[in-house]
Amino acid sequence: MNTAFQLTPVNIEERKKLNFKAGDTIRVSVRIQEKGKTRLQAFEGLVIARKHGTEQGATFTVRKVSNGVGVERIFPLFSPVVDKVELVKKSKTRRSKLYFLREKTSKEIRRKLRSFSVFFTDKELEVPASEMEEEKIEETPEEAVEATTEETKEESSEEAK
Repeated sequence: MNTAFQLTPVNIEERKKLNFKAGDTIRVSVRIQEKGKTRLQAFEGLVIARKHGTEQGATFTVRKVSNGVGVERIFPLFSPVVDKVELVKKSKTRRSKLYFLREKTSKEIRRKLRSFSVFFTDKELEVPASEMEEEKIEETPEEAVEATTEETKEESSEEAK
């Protein structure tokens, strides 16, 4: 007697045939239960890793940037919580795991912020060598701190007048 029965509501053969890899953009529809009701929520992003092939414990990691914050979710391939997986865009990559994208995006954001914080041109920041030689500090650090605190006290008293 060869009777086939399903233990899960997931069509295993269909999930095995899903042809996506790291670098592809996919949309995963996830079932979410709220207050006794079930709804579908889409999570669209870049596949950065796919692990364990098509065996029962197979997973894939999807990353997206939401409001400037990187969000990653790890989905089991054969989970009944995952309703469907749609391939949005295929791409060619040279790596099977794209974990380096985590740092790359944060570096790009940091670079953009750094460029916004610089308001001076290079010529304005240049200081002639003659001016640099004139400023020789012959005080100890403690004397320098005392002198600056006295200067700020004098300035604040002048402003009060």
